[in-house]
Amino acid sequence: MNGLSGDVQTLLKVMACFGSSTNESVIGYLNESFEYARVRNGLEGALSDGFIVKDEEGSLQFVHDKVREAAYNLIPDSDKKQFHYHLGTVLYSLCDGKDVGDTIFLIASQINHGKEWILRDKDLSVCISELNMKAGEKALDGCDHNTAYSYLGAALSLLPNDHWRSHYDLSLRLSFLTSSAANSCCQYDEAEQILRRGLANARSLYDQLPSYLLLSQILQAQGKVKDVYYTCSAILTELGESIPECYALIESSAMLVETFKMYEEVGDKWLKGEKTDDKTLQTTLQFYN
Repeated sequence: MNGLSGDVQTLLKVMACFGSSTNESVIGYLNESFEYARVRNGLEGALSDGFIVKDEEGSLQFVHDKVREAAYNLIPDSDKKQFHYHLGTVLYSLCDGKDVGDTIFLIASQINHGKEWILRDKDLSVCISELNMKAGEKALDGCDHNTAYSYLGAALSLLPNDHWRSHYDLSLRLSFLTSSAANSCCQYDEAEQILRRGLANARSLYDQLPSYLLLSQILQAQGKVKDVYYTCSAILTELGESIPECYALIESSAMLVETFKMYEEVGDKWLKGEKTDDKTLQTTLQFYN
């Protein structure tokens, strides 16, 4: 492969960084850049030389894993991390602000190779953290929880040390999303640790409520019924509900009737196609549930 033209070698190296396949649209993005302005010429050469095949949907694929391996070896080992990172930053600059679909995973995975360089620039680290969060959210939307957990974990790791002070809203949302993904991956201890750090830094009860609700679900998944009860009871008390420490059977019947009335109020509006604006009532019912 060393005897191939520079354009073809560049295309093969780029493709090898992406894996066994990628979409032609990604090559189109790169072709708009100064650094990879001739990558489409390289694609035409790689196709004609038989290294790459393209299907009707524009998916590009190496003809064999050995071809991809040889293409990847065109990049010296000492330069591989930098090559991935530079490729990611070019794509990021070209696609920032655009809806690029699944290409966001490709951009984030490439740029994450340069974590050591990203962390040297506080502003950049926050931007790339947000990029990873978007990738994680997209993976969650597709129910790919393991992928989501990976990107969201990367997003958390890129935040500056003072992120709860300097980027509170981002930190709050990222903490919740990462814990949610960890929970879906059955990483209960990690999910709980992330949530408790978030709860300790949240500025108000209402900022804490989604995390407390998720925490109760995580505890329930582990069979920690008493912890669930005490957590929900404490929050309901904060919300103005009266939760007795002990009660007679006849009192529990009355409590159930009162609770069912709250559900009926929301349920009737839902059946009529109405929405209740009482956020406290909605939250209270979630914790009772």
